[in-house]
Amino acid sequence: MPHTTRLSGTPAACYHCGQPLPHDVRHIAWTVLIDHLEHTMCCPGCAAVAQTIVDMGQEHYYRDRTAYAASAEGAQQLPPELQLYDNADPRFALDEDSREATFTVEGIRCAACVWLIEQRLMRLSGVDSAQLNVATEKLYVRWNTYSCTPGDILGALHAIGYAAYPYDTGRHADQQQRAAKTLGRQLFVAGLSMMQVMMYVAPAYLAEDGTLDDSMAALMRWASLLLTLPAICYSAQPFWRGAWASLRARALGMDVPVALGIAAAFGASAVATVSGQGAVWFDSVTMFIFLLLCSRYLELRARRKAGAALERLQHALPASASLLENYPASRAATVVRAAALAVDNVILIKPGEAVAADCVIIEGHTALDLSLLSGESAALPKQAGDAIPGGAINAGNAILARVTRCAQDSTLSDLIKLIHRAGADKPHIAQWADRVAAWFVAALLLLALATFGFWFLLDGDAARAWPIAIAVLVVSCPCALSLATPTALAAATDSLLRQGVLITGPQTLETLHRATHIVLDKTGTLTWGRPLLQQTQALSGMRAEFCLQIAAAMEAGSAHPLARAIVSAANEAWRQDWNASALVETPGGGLEGIVHNRRYRLGSAQFVAGLSGEAPARDMADGVTPVYLGAEGQWLACFHLHDGLRPDAQATVDYFQQRGKTMVLVSGDDAILARRVGDQLGIETTVGGYLPADKLDFVQQLQRRGCVVAMVGDGINDAAVLGAADVSFAMGGGAALAQAHADAVLFNGRLSAVADSARTAARTMRIIRQNLAWATVYNLVAIPAAAFGLLNPWLSGVGMALSSAVVVVNALRLRRSS
Repeated sequence: MPHTTRLSGTPAACYHCGQPLPHDVRHIAWTVLIDHLEHTMCCPGCAAVAQTIVDMGQEHYYRDRTAYAASAEGAQQLPPELQLYDNADPRFALDEDSREATFTVEGIRCAACVWLIEQRLMRLSGVDSAQLNVATEKLYVRWNTYSCTPGDILGALHAIGYAAYPYDTGRHADQQQRAAKTLGRQLFVAGLSMMQVMMYVAPAYLAEDGTLDDSMAALMRWASLLLTLPAICYSAQPFWRGAWASLRARALGMDVPVALGIAAAFGASAVATVSGQGAVWFDSVTMFIFLLLCSRYLELRARRKAGAALERLQHALPASASLLENYPASRAATVVRAAALAVDNVILIKPGEAVAADCVIIEGHTALDLSLLSGESAALPKQAGDAIPGGAINAGNAILARVTRCAQDSTLSDLIKLIHRAGADKPHIAQWADRVAAWFVAALLLLALATFGFWFLLDGDAARAWPIAIAVLVVSCPCALSLATPTALAAATDSLLRQGVLITGPQTLETLHRATHIVLDKTGTLTWGRPLLQQTQALSGMRAEFCLQIAAAMEAGSAHPLARAIVSAANEAWRQDWNASALVETPGGGLEGIVHNRRYRLGSAQFVAGLSGEAPARDMADGVTPVYLGAEGQWLACFHLHDGLRPDAQATVDYFQQRGKTMVLVSGDDAILARRVGDQLGIETTVGGYLPADKLDFVQQLQRRGCVVAMVGDGINDAAVLGAADVSFAMGGGAALAQAHADAVLFNGRLSAVADSARTAARTMRIIRQNLAWATVYNLVAIPAAAFGLLNPWLSGVGMALSSAVVVVNALRLRRSS
């Protein structure tokens, strides 16, 4: 029988599980729109389940069900309906045996939640990795398809009190906004309670002996008790929920000592108020809750700021586009979803609009704002024939463009995917801090118990031992240890992203700071990567123009900078019926193919000599890269290409040399040319004529000698060596981002960004060490002071709040560009 409920007034029960709603239903925010009606839920867990069922288009479950679903309270799994989600999203596919996904988790309050969620999921059968990014509040999970399902993951989180659902940008932003508002209200209530309680406690502190009669003192205690209840029951909810979730997961989370301290202080004060004997600490309780919430509010704002650049990227792609379905017959535009765009669709991009997908301009000219993609604020002119990336802003005239890559595969989408990859793991130093914090909580509880026993045996008076034990519980700050590293890394990553450097590897900054050797590629890295054809030298009786047409036909589909230079030079004379077939590319060598029934090779002298015989004598000008064309037994032409050095190449080399790094130039180009570039920049170790396999072997030899290698390449032919280096940077641009194998992508196109990254890495590691040192010294000083009775509970709360605040504020200094 379908479930019915009152559609007006206050419902008496949860629409999902049927459990009674909390008494204070007016403040409940857990509602879900089902069949065009808002229905109230008893808890965020039921709300998350109901919303997921709706998102899957399964509202008929509520119309057809014959009983309520299992309640969220104590449930170990989500309802069976959620299992429909297991095969609903093709984005989960990773390989045949493994899948990965991004989830949004509601209720993330501090580093304690991060630690607890990761620990719980890693104990779940089939889960290979679980990382919760504290800056973006996103959970990245990889699991084995034969041992685990998404429903199992969501159920495990649900069982420890966290509502989770598949990541959606709009919903995630709404959840973050709700969380901030809720924390703000809790902070306001705690502050109001603290001020009112202090008004009633102050007379007892100020009155001399005998000046405050017993009845008035009792009245003030009762008033303080009542005024403390809102802080205990509402404002302290994050601590109660965090501690309860930890205990349900059989783990000692960082909220456990906080909750114990609040409960012990309030419980002892309530007993003293009822009995009329003993000390009360209502002022300490409310002040502790207020100060700790202040710290968490600051931490929340810091996390949001640290992830601000990523959020800007995620909201940059428009939801719709103006499609010209019948172009060129008609210019009538229809607004469609950006996700529905297909390759070769023609769209209209109006002034001020964001480009919905990667395109090529087919009509008009304009200027594009690429600040989100490259960090450059100046608009760049674009005209017909120019490629434009998705996510760029049209800062000029209306243009028509043809889609070359759909929205989900656009340049901006690739950037976001790479950023997500950056959050999918933690650097070693962060993992160490998490392990230390976990053991720290257990040791702290034992110390608090031992402290109480010591003072009770010494004085025989629980009234003295109790507040000292409470002070020990609340003065410690394990959160500062866990916040020290991720907050600093998030702030540094945000700063670099705004400068056009995309960090995609968790160990990037940590390893770059330790690097001993900086290995640089030449073409596209030290040079512009946009060489120009200076001269075509005929080596036989064949005309130079004819040779250029053959070379252009062979290079037509290549993305290599040298190939683009040849194709560009031949555009005017190149006939479209000149096509190459049976093309075979030899990495680091060149191309072999058939044009007009004759086999040719195009590339380095060594490569072409394999088909044409002994290489001719060469006399090259400085800075010229030779590309040879040959046929069977015949050398046909030599193309002289010149690629100038980047203006920031010298400054980048000087920066690392001044800091004691060994600079190495490894190039696939001619050894003589590589040596000339190395001498010009002052690089002592220079090798040329290296194929990709030779570069890989060179880097691995350095590593076997104990060197820490940072590799900088153009990301096109250097995938293997970039992946093998300890830390690597790719000169990214456009579609090449999708193929990046590096730990960082320089999508601003500036080589000096590597030096900027090194500066930021040095600052980051310095601030991380400062944060860890501060957290360690603070706990080593504050905990013994509290154990010896030198700190009372409220002063301990001040210390704990300030400890977390110092770590967060110090880390936020990294958001300023170095």
